[in-house]
Amino acid sequence: MRALLSILLWTAGSLVFLLVALVVAVGILTLGRDRTYPLMRGGLRILTTVMGLPVIVSGKHHIPRDRPVIFMGNHESLFDVFVIPVGIPQPFVGVEAAEQFSWPIWGWIVRRWGNIPIPRENLQAAKQSLEIARQRITDEKVNIGILPEGTRTLTGEIGEFKKGPFHLALAAGADIVPFAMDGPFRYKSKHSWILRPTVCRVRFGPPIAFNTFADQDVAVVRDLVRERILSLKMSLTPGKQDIQSMSKNNP
Repeated sequence: MRALLSILLWTAGSLVFLLVALVVAVGILTLGRDRTYPLMRGGLRILTTVMGLPVIVSGKHHIPRDRPVIFMGNHESLFDVFVIPVGIPQPFVGVEAAEQFSWPIWGWIVRRWGNIPIPRENLQAAKQSLEIARQRITDEKVNIGILPEGTRTLTGEIGEFKKGPFHLALAAGADIVPFAMDGPFRYKSKHSWILRPTVCRVRFGPPIAFNTFADQDVAVVRDLVRERILSLKMSLTPGKQDIQSMSKNNP
């Protein structure tokens, strides 16, 4: 039964994804990234709902709108790339695994969008990618989204964080906005194609101001942010209130 349901969800999701991808592609070419972003968010909200992963967002009032920030959160599933834009209300550029830029359709979209590829095994190239991200923040005033674990969880638990994102925050002088997701791992784990419909919840915490960690060692900043994200994750224990809240969720 789960296999049949998964096939139906994958099929429906693929059709919606192609439609959303078309809208985003045309938008990027004609409207630009910022004006296309609301269209993409709306399309991804429809996509996640159709595929059985409706997204509920809380804590958006914590997100500053007067300065660029770095969004950092946990990495649960392949579907994080669809969930995160639904949660973040303003345009941002993602730092994501370099191999994703070779995926059909998706690779073209993220390149045109301005996402930054970061190789997992080449330290020097990774440093160059983070320098590009720094320039985007300081020179172009663009928000950056990055998942410090660097890879999807295998257990549902938050793994260790890499230091690179925190070198970026220190170099860019940017505030960090932590967030946590709960649901994408239950929905689809890394080594399975089976989909298990569930509510996804995303919660943003208060920003961690740059001036509070500017003089700290990278490892200290990394541990601080990880603790904040762990705390947010723990607050997202699934419950019956999720179903009741679905109709009240704000885009």
